[in-house]
Amino acid sequence: MVVTSASTYVCSWVISSVLLAASGTVSPDTQIAAITVPSADVMLSFVQPGRIAKIHFKEGETVRAGDALVQLDDAADQIRLAQLRAESENLTHIQAAEASLAQKRVDLKKIQTAAERNAATELEVEHAKLDVRIADLSLKVAIFEHEQAQRKYEEAKILIDNMSLKSPIDGSIEKIDVETGESVNALGDVVRVVQIDPLWIEVPVPLTKTTNLRRGNTARVDFQDPDKISVDGTIVFIGAVADAASDTLRVRVELPNKSNRPAGEHVRVTFEPSQNNREEAKR
Repeated sequence: MVVTSASTYVCSWVISSVLLAASGTVSPDTQIAAITVPSADVMLSFVQPGRIAKIHFKEGETVRAGDALVQLDDAADQIRLAQLRAESENLTHIQAAEASLAQKRVDLKKIQTAAERNAATELEVEHAKLDVRIADLSLKVAIFEHEQAQRKYEEAKILIDNMSLKSPIDGSIEKIDVETGESVNALGDVVRVVQIDPLWIEVPVPLTKTTNLRRGNTARVDFQDPDKISVDGTIVFIGAVADAASDTLRVRVELPNKSNRPAGEHVRVTFEPSQNNREEAKR
């Protein structure tokens, strides 16, 4: 199971909102204080209890989407899977039911022919017809049970697949909460995976300054000590509901991070006017 952690984003936005509210009136060129956060932050859990058999990565290592991170002990489940596979591939019951139905039909035809010659009674004919009907139903039951065996096999494969915890994103291992040999409960925290390239910045922008903001607009992000560098980011989301307490609107800026700067840094964001705004200003 994958649980997305939204608390980091919310906390950073709340802190930034408080800082902004304390600063008073914001002029057009004022930088807005904010905090960088991972663009993806997920805590992975198993959907069933079990014993940790193997941990494939260490904290800090880079992973790709689909990589197996942690494996539960599935020895008994693999044996059960092999049994279910054999049952799902077994056609003996269907073949036996088909043979029985074919024989009952032959018997019925012979009895009907004998009845036409007064060599068999009407009761014998009715019994032969009933035998055909029962054999036909037995075939349908055999087919149904075979289909159910196939479904049970597919279900077992899914359950075993769920015993291997895979990364849903490209990123790095931020924290591992289990040890090899440890027993875990369903939905307990196992591995936290984060993606910091790109970084996100949840910026609490005063409502009066959001009128001309558009998705795709450029935002200048100034990092504090020790580098004090500036990097251009892009607006990827503009909230639809303002925060009444701080009179701000949440704006998300996406920032490339090839140098793998850590998330959680304090930055100041300045929104650049769009091309349309520049043209209107010239007029």
